Amino acid sequence: MGLFLSRNLVNFLVSFSAKKGPVELFPVQIKDVVSLVSRTGRHLQRYEKDRRQVVGYRKTDQSSGGGGEELEFLVVSSPKGQRMMFPKGGWELDETIEQAALRESAEEAGVTGTLECKLGEWRYKSKSNGSFHDGHMFPLLVQKELDFWPEKHVRQRRWVTADEAKELCQQLWMKEALELLIQRLRQQKNGQAVERQRA
Repeated sequence: MGLFLSRNLVNFLVSFSAKKGPVELFPVQIKDVVSLVSRTGRHLQRYEKDRRQVVGYRKTDQSSGGGGEELEFLVVSSPKGQRMMFPKGGWELDETIEQAALRESAEEAGVTGTLECKLGEWRYKSKSNGSFHDGHMFPLLVQKELDFWPEKHVRQRRWVTADEAKELCQQLWMKEALELLIQRLRQQKNGQAVERQRA
């Protein structure tokens, strides 16, 4: 069970003074609050073998250097800090696969944003126990980085270039998913350029 605040609770926490108007009880406005506790255990797991991963990305403006937009990708360390990967986790009974992807991004990497259409599905072998898993990969256009998130104390997040991400993510299927995302984003960019030329 985590910390959840509704708009009604936030409204209740603002008191009013007859002479001064609204007085905030908290010095910081509460926005985009996520659970500060990661889900643990397997009691809600939909399938023991089913996993879903998220490729977090953002577009940075490199116009001052004349390069236009550049893509950066988000990787996180494993809990023991030995390797870097894309955020991942199980799909649970009380959520859609898209909700699971968003939850894991917030829990493991402390990011939120717009989840896009699935890149694909890969079957891969776990390095930790040798079992096979089905990995569903989703791109996430990151719009906000949280200062505090559930796994901040056990993971590091890092923004890297596409080449760095391919080098850091050891598994071939992760590299394939990343390449698919890069191709998709290039096609979108080229399509937008054609539309602008027609206008």
